[in-house]
Amino acid sequence: MSASEEKKEITRDEANGLDKTLRPQTWEEYIGQAKTKENLRILLTAARERGHAAEHILLYGPPGLGKTTLANLVSKTLGTNMKITSGPAIERVGDLAAILTNLSPGDVLFIDEIHRLSKSIEEVLYPAMESGVLDIIIGKGPSARTVQLELPPFTMVAATTRISLLSSPLRSRFSGGTFRLDFYSDEEIATILKRSAILLGVKTTDEILDSIAKRCRATPRTANYLLKRCRDLAQLEGGELNNEIIDQTFNLLEIDDIGLGKPDRAVLEVIIQKFKGGPVGLNTIAAATGEEPSTIEDVIEPYLIRHGLLERTPRGRVASAEAYKHIEENLL
Repeated sequence: MSASEEKKEITRDEANGLDKTLRPQTWEEYIGQAKTKENLRILLTAARERGHAAEHILLYGPPGLGKTTLANLVSKTLGTNMKITSGPAIERVGDLAAILTNLSPGDVLFIDEIHRLSKSIEEVLYPAMESGVLDIIIGKGPSARTVQLELPPFTMVAATTRISLLSSPLRSRFSGGTFRLDFYSDEEIATILKRSAILLGVKTTDEILDSIAKRCRATPRTANYLLKRCRDLAQLEGGELNNEIIDQTFNLLEIDDIGLGKPDRAVLEVIIQKFKGGPVGLNTIAAATGEEPSTIEDVIEPYLIRHGLLERTPRGRVASAEAYKHIEENLL
């Protein structure tokens, strides 16, 4: 490999590891979610002092709030390895059996998007979580027999964005606790961005970080994404990260001063301009905007409702007075 090829390879590896670098590595670096962190600290410290595997934990909340990061911190606190998989990746009972039988005592098994496990996989998972055994049926019909395998003690940390889709029997197996991750305040996001800016080698000010924090939908993942895009433009312009670069970046991304993107504004504009402010049904909005109903309901609407721009009523969605004002200002 030539020197130039080696340099490209190193650069590519660094880029792939950038998000991992920005991920908090200690409880002190993890900003926000104070109640959840304290509950986990007590649970994990007590389990470690007893020399037992910690009880199973379920984390839920919108994407980008730090569920995977918390799972990493759980593993580090227990001093064990973490095996990572996801609900869609476990398609057959054999897939789950291969994962569970390869765990070492005390390991943490992290299953992301656990609500997407099939019911047949859930049935096999129950005894594994509750009794530490894996029941496998070999054969079919009258000749079928059950083989029971002993599993090493392990801790499952599961994450989901749709806790309502989890069955009651599965939810009840998380004896360590079920914790909801909340959205972050602007001050918490600004603190997260300050740390990220240092790791990225970006010179900035509190004023600029506050400006980015207001547009990140109260989500750390989005905040870091926006910071990286601002850094990219500053690099191409050959200058520092200033207010002009910030404004230019958000204009290119079509993100306004409260974090609404083009799809968010499109929903409000359709309700206001085509349906006189509502009420209007979800499917009608989806047809008029070209967005999937699930995208509007799960991604767009929650943020609009939190900002007081949209109301859900029995007859449909209604735009608030604040929505009229915001759309008018952003059309000028």
